[in-house]
Amino acid sequence: MSQGLSRQLDSDRHADDALLNVPLFHSLVERLDDDERHVILDLGPPQSGTVALFSRFRCRLDIADLAADLPAMQAASEAPSSRAVFAAMLPPDQQEPADVILCWDLLNYLDRPEMTALMAELAKRGKPGTLVHALVVYSARTMPVQPNRYAPVDDHSLQLIAKSQETQPAPRYSPEDLGLCTPGFKLERAMLLRNGMQEFLFRL
Repeated sequence: MSQGLSRQLDSDRHADDALLNVPLFHSLVERLDDDERHVILDLGPPQSGTVALFSRFRCRLDIADLAADLPAMQAASEAPSSRAVFAAMLPPDQQEPADVILCWDLLNYLDRPEMTALMAELAKRGKPGTLVHALVVYSARTMPVQPNRYAPVDDHSLQLIAKSQETQPAPRYSPEDLGLCTPGFKLERAMLLRNGMQEFLFRL
């Protein structure tokens, strides 16, 4: 990895970063077979910790930083074809299907029609058994105005790197809300984390 890319990956770290224990993320990594090839679709910004973690396996890591263009995502429901907006932001669906999709906290920043459109496009890039991991604000009434960064420290903990101290109201989606907005996916497990977020694992 070049020094320039390394600086880009880690430039947002600061002393207040929080370490978050994520059991469902750990269970997801545990299911990866060392002898099989896996495709990981990461919807967050590039992180050196993510690259290091999945480099332990025979993986192709595709990164589609949807949070980098949050206004375009949030305007998707107003487009003539909202799914076409997300399709243009994601890797082509004719590539190898993804085994794992990492949403991080992205779903908190989409309304229900936007989330439904995104998840429908993600389903096209998966296959039966594809797992989707997401973190959803649950107990807090507010959240940062921009998605956080999440950098794996190991296979069971994430370093939460806040990008903004400014906050906005959180939608606080319930499992029922998410079930209605994730066409083709079934909720496999949900856990409440110590920071008040809910960790979700969906299966296609």
